[in-house]
Amino acid sequence: MDVSVIIPAYNEGASIGELLQRIAALKLDGEVIVVDDCSVDRTREIATDAGVKVLSHPYRMGNGAAVKTGMRKAKGDIILLLDADLQHPPEIIPQILKKMEVFDMVVAARTSKSDVSLFRSAGNFILRRVAQSLTQHKIPDLTSGFRAVRRDLAMEFIHLLPNGFSYPTTLTLSFLKTGYFVGYENVESIKKREQGKSKIQPFKNGFEFVLLIMRIIMLFDPLRIFMPVSMLFFALGAGLVIHQLIVFGAVKGGSVLALLTAVFLFFFGLIADQSAAIRRELRRKTGEN
Repeated sequence: MDVSVIIPAYNEGASIGELLQRIAALKLDGEVIVVDDCSVDRTREIATDAGVKVLSHPYRMGNGAAVKTGMRKAKGDIILLLDADLQHPPEIIPQILKKMEVFDMVVAARTSKSDVSLFRSAGNFILRRVAQSLTQHKIPDLTSGFRAVRRDLAMEFIHLLPNGFSYPTTLTLSFLKTGYFVGYENVESIKKREQGKSKIQPFKNGFEFVLLIMRIIMLFDPLRIFMPVSMLFFALGAGLVIHQLIVFGAVKGGSVLALLTAVFLFFFGLIADQSAAIRRELRRKTGEN
């Protein structure tokens, strides 16, 4: 199994050296690529001295942009994505790659025993609940940046991956909604960042994650969004009609507007759903050719 390990890095000079040593000890078949997102410390120099392939951005573009740069340059059939902050133990890479014999993507999932802050755990729990409700799939970890994925399949969605920290969410949702097989490897030894500073802003990035989930679901399965909203307006309109008939003996404009909105959203959702189905079929035929 030919593997390309891709490590996006920004100012990770305190940890990148140890990480690369631990990966080298695994003696994987393939390559290791560090994508330096214009660090101002010695990240690039340390990675270069370690003898791995180093790609550098001329200016900072974001974690997701670094991942996309690495994906485009990778030569392996399997891409292994791993953050440089030592929160994830690289020693479980062989276990993840073993599961790639069965799945199209395998995600290293945090558990209740993982050393993760309560605030971040709560945020991840809410995001997972939203995503699970919209995808109808169990998702143990939606935002883990530690995962292996078949390169040919991942490249189908590279145009959807954002430049920020939400690329793991995009990949997971895209794979699930397209029908690819996603597996999980529970990792209890995931720990808090010990060196450097996290670049994630909980409130800002959390709001972006919710918008991203909605956008991906709209792209692949728009009725999951339009149908509940349409039913909500229909229930509101029907309730207003009953209330107005009882109180006023006549139907007024507000209830009619709510019912018309419900009908509009329903049929708009059907059209969007058909468009999504046509797009998937065109992509499938393009892939076959």
